[in-house]
Amino acid sequence: MIRDTIKAAQITAMKAGEKDRLAAVRLILAKIKDRDIELRTASQQPDDDALVVEVLQKMVKQRRESIALYEQGGRAELAAVEAAELAVIEEFLPAQMSEDETKAAIEAIKAELGAETVKDMGRVMATLKDRHAASLDMSKASALVKAALT
Repeated sequence: MIRDTIKAAQITAMKAGEKDRLAAVRLILAKIKDRDIELRTASQQPDDDALVVEVLQKMVKQRRESIALYEQGGRAELAAVEAAELAVIEEFLPAQMSEDETKAAIEAIKAELGAETVKDMGRVMATLKDRHAASLDMSKASALVKAALT
């Protein structure tokens, strides 16, 4: 389980005295705990690894946006801090699909659903998310699906 790996990384960072890494790992664990609290009242609990991957992907997206904004604002030191956190977060994500693998998955789903136009994009994206959400950046996949359906 990814959650156990993150907790083990926290202990390792504490023992090694890596303060920046420890702070990033603690941030990850806090976000996961927040998500657990949100889901206490939910009628259906998602798989634990799926929940952790969802939280990590959201954090990665936030860090990338922050890095872009800091670089635009000329704040390289803050962008470097965000980039360091991003590197730690990405360590715990499952391996991401390459662009070629993503295109192949899109083509398979497109053929399976009989999708031909942009009007079918919603169905293709939903199926793609169901099957490959953990190993795929959905924002990049969206552009590839749109290109495949035009």
